[in-house]
Amino acid sequence: MSLGALYVVSGPSGAGKSTVCKLVRERLGINLSISATSRKPRNGEKEGVDYFFITAEEFERKIKNDDFLEYANVHGNYYGTLKSEVEERLQRGEKVLLEIDVQGGVQVKEKFPEANLVFFKTPTKEELEKRLRGRNTDSEEVIQARLKNSLKELEYEDKYDTVIINNEIEQACNDLISIIENGVR
Repeated sequence: MSLGALYVVSGPSGAGKSTVCKLVRERLGINLSISATSRKPRNGEKEGVDYFFITAEEFERKIKNDDFLEYANVHGNYYGTLKSEVEERLQRGEKVLLEIDVQGGVQVKEKFPEANLVFFKTPTKEELEKRLRGRNTDSEEVIQARLKNSLKELEYEDKYDTVIINNEIEQACNDLISIIENGVR
């Protein structure tokens, strides 16, 4: 049995990662890796489907045991990708897709050098701002924080194997499918 392949998708909020990953998962029949979190489940979220929900203490124990491929503390809650979750799927020959932040992507590359890192961005900063405002879900304060954070995230672009400029969802989706199907880096 051949080993699977690991694909990591990262980039600023508003770059279209989630939308493209959802379409790619549907078209290729691959699943997104399920992350662990120390936060409480939100309405409708299911254990083992949306996240693995664990306590902060258990999360910290797993950090000490080096059980995570990557992890971060975001707004007081831990989020991370369990090594066991990814390794089992790779051993079964599956293609594994991770949608994580840029710092997490760099952590994954350090532990799995063969991982394919794909960075998503918008054609311009103005387009990114337009998309964030177009969501109509965030306050002005949140939008400004996301824009500031996106500038920091763009500094990681050169650490990624491939950059997809998401000017149009369908093309970005086809670009990611090509990378996954052909192993193009």
